[in-house]
Amino acid sequence: MDYTHETYTHDSLPTTGILLVNLGTPDAPTPGALRRYLAEFLSDPRVTEMPRWFWWLILHGIILRTRPRRSALKYQKIWTEAGAPLLNISQAQAQALVQALRAHFAGPINVALGMRYGNPSIATGLEQLRQANARRILILPLYPQYSSTSTGSIFDAVGDVLKRWRWLPDLRFISHYHDQTAYIYALVVQIKNYWNQYGIPDKLLFSFHGIPKRFFLAGDPYHCECHKTARLVAEQLKLAQEKWQVVFQSRFGREEWLKPYTDHSLMTLGKGGVKRVDVICPGFAADCLETLEEINEENRKIFLQAGGKEFHYIPALNDNVEHIQALLELVIQHTQGWAT
Repeated sequence: MDYTHETYTHDSLPTTGILLVNLGTPDAPTPGALRRYLAEFLSDPRVTEMPRWFWWLILHGIILRTRPRRSALKYQKIWTEAGAPLLNISQAQAQALVQALRAHFAGPINVALGMRYGNPSIATGLEQLRQANARRILILPLYPQYSSTSTGSIFDAVGDVLKRWRWLPDLRFISHYHDQTAYIYALVVQIKNYWNQYGIPDKLLFSFHGIPKRFFLAGDPYHCECHKTARLVAEQLKLAQEKWQVVFQSRFGREEWLKPYTDHSLMTLGKGGVKRVDVICPGFAADCLETLEEINEENRKIFLQAGGKEFHYIPALNDNVEHIQALLELVIQHTQGWAT
């Protein structure tokens, strides 16, 4: 194995580095860019736990021949002049967090952004911190609820990069923050602010990204952590049990995923005479394809066509002040003992 060549100056001051990580996005809303992005994403063994040879045949023989064009049309609906919403929001989060950190810490501290799939990559973000002489690095995946398919995959990717570094930094890794007080508070404030402006719905749905049910049965804690997040928020909002529900979106393939499904639930509610439904997606730290297109367009249509009258999507926390404060508190908690 070839290790990186280190340019080291003995009198250089060490710094602390924070790597923010999110899922990622294609470079452009085109079939070619989607093919590259999906090939990387769906080749991850954490995402598809199948025999590699069998999944390779399905991925390259079927999925990458058909899905990139359909996915590109979806991305085109949410793409802006500045590019992908997820990337733009993530960059804003990183900028806001570094300002908050430098106001709190006395010593040098840097924040870099890395995407699990696509650009800027985790390798790029880590290299940015290494060039800033970060001898202590905290990895902060922007996934509040742990799953092997998301947070676990980030750990793998970080390890793949660091195993080629000659001089390893002190490393810490945040695996989840689904019940962090500041995160729950940020969600509560987001919902209250929305309701103060648009009124209160008949039902509030907490929609989380789904995972295959067999992952849950194998021991993945994601399902439990999603329910705890929703319960804590509902308690602070003082919602009666019948006024809120946890649902799961974005399933893929034919096997059973976590239930109830978001689209099926919205259809049932619309047919059942529920007039207004609000949906919030607490597992998404930034608005993206799954919130802006899947929830706010596809699932909106499902509810209204089933007989519902009003559908409201409550935006993700994005770079809201309360969200940045929650991330700041996470960093403070997990960097204790590191000299500043």
